[in-house]
Amino acid sequence: MIQWKGVFPAVTTKFTADDQLDIKTFQTNIQAQLEAGVDGIILGGSLGEASTLTDSEKQTLVKTTVELVEGKVPVVLTIAEQSTRKALEAVESANESGISGFMVLPPMRYNADNRETVTFFKEIAKATAHSIMIYNNPIDYKIMVTLDMFEELEACKNIQAVKESSRDLTVITKMINRFGRRFQILGGVDPLALESLTLGADGWVAGLVCAFPRETVAIYRLVQQGRHNEALQIYRWFFPLLELDIHPKLVQYIKLAEVATGMGTEYVRAPRLPLVGEERNHVLHIIRSSLAIRPTLPSLEGALVDEK
Repeated sequence: MIQWKGVFPAVTTKFTADDQLDIKTFQTNIQAQLEAGVDGIILGGSLGEASTLTDSEKQTLVKTTVELVEGKVPVVLTIAEQSTRKALEAVESANESGISGFMVLPPMRYNADNRETVTFFKEIAKATAHSIMIYNNPIDYKIMVTLDMFEELEACKNIQAVKESSRDLTVITKMINRFGRRFQILGGVDPLALESLTLGADGWVAGLVCAFPRETVAIYRLVQQGRHNEALQIYRWFFPLLELDIHPKLVQYIKLAEVATGMGTEYVRAPRLPLVGEERNHVLHIIRSSLAIRPTLPSLEGALVDEK
């Protein structure tokens, strides 16, 4: 079972100029994440352009990552499907792939009600022995996974965590007050990450980590070591970049940041297109201005403290 704690990058999918998987660049980025000390890798999320990937491409990314990671950290595959049948097929196909768990979104496109959504999650949980993290993002996916729904999901022992992206910070306290530590909580909104960790989140499913892994890991570890002022200074520097994560074009924005730090390319898969004109210049200005004053990171040596 996964320990859902720490920094879990939701990695981008790298493409070539002719729209093929760019495995070499993908591997380079994953290696940089590992060297920075991340605690897991999440494949095939919205940042990974999962909706545009074929099943074969997802399998290739899983195989590549599992082989590269060599068990150092858990590899998590995202399940984001329109039908329960397709979701179960994806889970069953991945069960023996070497991954450690799944991040599961509610049904796509159809706005399922609470009963339908809970049933969807329960069916997936029954189809695997792997750990599951529910992705709660009503802003983008129009379905709120409520505390009452989590109460129904308590019986599913392998549903262990939630990526909390509702942008309502009170949910973290409400979850802890109601369930204790039954469900681990990972903040899923980059510009609310420090706030989430301070309120008791166990980790951070991060986006800008794709371009800035060391800064992301530093913030998490400093918080865990009780070094809040040091974490805050890095976070304040990082904040203009972190806000790129909450824009509809977050994929293009974060890929542009990856280019600037030598960790990726701008290539995206249609219907997405690379940024042009004033929008591109604006994002580049944010990135370049931040890089010009990139902080020196403090030593992260020392024992972590449990503030829970």
